[in-house]
Amino acid sequence: MEEAVGFEGAEELLLGAEFEDCRHLWYSSNYVFLAQMCGPGGQPFAAVYKPGAGESPLWDFPDGQLYRREAAAYRLARLLGWNFVPPTVVRDGPHGEGSVQVFVRHDHQSHFFTQREDPQLVPQLQRMAVFDFVANNADRKGGHCLLDAEGQIWGIDHGLCFHRQYKLRTVIWDWADESVPDQLMGDIEAAHDAILEESELARPLLDLLSERDAAALMDRMKRMMEWRRLPLPGPHRSYPWPLV
Repeated sequence: MEEAVGFEGAEELLLGAEFEDCRHLWYSSNYVFLAQMCGPGGQPFAAVYKPGAGESPLWDFPDGQLYRREAAAYRLARLLGWNFVPPTVVRDGPHGEGSVQVFVRHDHQSHFFTQREDPQLVPQLQRMAVFDFVANNADRKGGHCLLDAEGQIWGIDHGLCFHRQYKLRTVIWDWADESVPDQLMGDIEAAHDAILEESELARPLLDLLSERDAAALMDRMKRMMEWRRLPLPGPHRSYPWPLV
């Protein structure tokens, strides 16, 4: 995302831009497209478009709804004040309604297993681990951690989030059972209160989740507020495949 465009500006740009080209990314299990977009002022940019109609059916997630979870993950990150998910909106596209997310230019050789070796990047990865528990991310692969030229790590591919059952599958277990920093806990408590009050700040997130999924999100927040520690891998399948 260009530095001159903030998150709200990027959302407006995504909603108002025209699709000029749309190319299928062959390595994805669902239909995912790299789209060339043109903003209202003629500003060109790239975006990732995931139409609901192109989602492969899953036994444990509702059909045609993963793109809404992509957008919900972005909204949860915004509500927490952890702006590491690229701006994402729900809108119509050439293949129907789906999520459209700003494409982040990144180092293609960098992923979680290289990033964790850099002490300066560790706090960002620890925050991502906290987010993944709260969002109940069932698919945090190492390649879903993108490092840009400014040293920021962006998290992508959040379609398998917000399930009511505990499904945390991630490669980020390095800091399991360690205390969550107080600042992050404060952010969780503030987001919890905003959802509880159904405030204007929380409304964009709540509009994307069912009542049961929102209630499960609140339960996970409460558990984190009680534990104040990162979870440990359990007896269920705790790692995604492939790892990267």
